[in-house]
Amino acid sequence: MNIFKKKTTPKDALRTSKKEMAVATRGIERDITSLQLEEKRLVAEIKKTAKTGNEAATKILARQLIRLRQQITKLQGSALYASTSISSGMKGATTAMVAMNKQMAPTKQAKVIKEFQKQSAQLDMTIEMMSEAIDETLDKDEAEEETEDLTNQVLDEIGVGVASQLSSAPKGRIGTKTAAPAPTTANNKNESDSTEVEELERRLASLRRI
Repeated sequence: MNIFKKKTTPKDALRTSKKEMAVATRGIERDITSLQLEEKRLVAEIKKTAKTGNEAATKILARQLIRLRQQITKLQGSALYASTSISSGMKGATTAMVAMNKQMAPTKQAKVIKEFQKQSAQLDMTIEMMSEAIDETLDKDEAEEETEDLTNQVLDEIGVGVASQLSSAPKGRIGTKTAAPAPTTANNKNESDSTEVEELERRLASLRRI
């Protein structure tokens, strides 16, 4: 045991816990920023793929975008929860610590510090459980029909006409439209042949009357 080690005071414990929570919150905010940059890149990729008419690839990317946005929402919720807890918790704890320092015995102070640290750990656990609950809910919402609806909403949202581009873009049947007039030529030939037959029948009928 180090007898020269400085004794931890309630104020020091409060300051340390606040610093740790602030660092964790900043880490979440950095993750959110990184995911938002990835979101922009993915939106651009979806638009690019949609213009090629590759419907399957576009919908795969759209589903990735949905999951990415869900992750961002989850992190934003965690950051908000942590920030609110820090703000309200620290305000109350500071008031309590001030009063405690004036009238509480050192042994009882140590007990309160330990309880405060325990509550901080429970806060971290609560945030983690909330994140897991959100993940579970999102997994349940991944039914095919719902995913399809979300995908279509995303395609409509990220660019006007993207969905129509998928339906109007060529999909491997090159030259179909140019080949369409061909039946018209065949029909004209059939009509011409029919006219010639009718003319021959008319002439035969005239000969029979002679």
